[in-house]
Amino acid sequence: MAIAQSSILQQGSTIGIIGGGQLGRMLAMAAARLGYQTIVLEPQDKCPAAQVATSQIAAKYDDPDALETLAVLSDVITYEFENVPVEAARSLAQKKPVYPPPAALEISQDRLGEKQFLRECGIATADFIAIDGQKELDDALAQMSGRGVLKTRRLGYDGKGQHLFNRPGQATRHVFSDLGGVPLILEALVPFVAEISVIAARGTDGTITSYEPARNEHINGILHRSTVPANVSPQTVEAAVAAVQSLLTKLDYVGVIGLELFVMEDGSLLANEFAPRVHNSGHWTEAACVVSQFEQHIRAICGLPLSDCHRHSDCEMENLIGEDVMQLPALLQQKNTMVHLYGKNDVRPGRKMGHITRLK
Repeated sequence: MAIAQSSILQQGSTIGIIGGGQLGRMLAMAAARLGYQTIVLEPQDKCPAAQVATSQIAAKYDDPDALETLAVLSDVITYEFENVPVEAARSLAQKKPVYPPPAALEISQDRLGEKQFLRECGIATADFIAIDGQKELDDALAQMSGRGVLKTRRLGYDGKGQHLFNRPGQATRHVFSDLGGVPLILEALVPFVAEISVIAARGTDGTITSYEPARNEHINGILHRSTVPANVSPQTVEAAVAAVQSLLTKLDYVGVIGLELFVMEDGSLLANEFAPRVHNSGHWTEAACVVSQFEQHIRAICGLPLSDCHRHSDCEMENLIGEDVMQLPALLQQKNTMVHLYGKNDVRPGRKMGHITRLK
């Protein structure tokens, strides 16, 4: 489908980015390559994204004056993380285009609503039960034979806000209160053989393109490595792409999305969660594709033609967590290895400091 020139955001226009972390940083870099300016809304001064963006609004994400300034200065607005206040996104959408749509943001912020929505899209998930108290937790565990993953419905990431019940008879006392006494969801443990994710994009004209799925490995709840190809069957790849296409269409989405999936022994898939943004498991596209997920997102929200997501190399992406970044001199000597640091000076355990991608 041809794209009308009038629907394309012209060079020199400004893209507003809510959130100043590494994803915002890489979005700003991709935007600059395509001739756009960027303005970042982030309370932390001199954040990673602000180091490469045109300018920064240093204020809270829901600050009314800051949101008004962002709306005035931006031609289109996006975000780099899914915990943006929904009302802030909705208020901005009344003044300027906001992509991905605030509805996708709202659904992704509640794990219960997210699982229900995935099923409405025809995408299978593990069984789940909503938990609002200690008695409900005990009853739900009994239904699941004492095994499951208990998660906060909101604000959890990188393994935070979770409790694993991996054998019958584990003590449940204080678990509900230890997780904050907030609404929870108990998800059934599933015997998956691999975890994969598919990164895809949908343009303003409805065009959808998908990158090849990556196989993911986690350590302590944090993504450690993504490998492409994922070593799954063509049928599984086809099913993963069909699932993300269904999700994008149902959401009337614009931008890049990440869908995480469990691969079962028979090759079938169960969705874990989706992220309405560029995704850590898609960082490999920066080195192994001509057009990265970051440029693809900028293309999508600006009305530009999308790339076909062609991969020119096999690869392996690894996150640099905490003191891993101290290996920089050795990493720079590795052949066919792209190093990307995020401009974070404070090294802390569990903090994502950068990533590397090895081409094979």
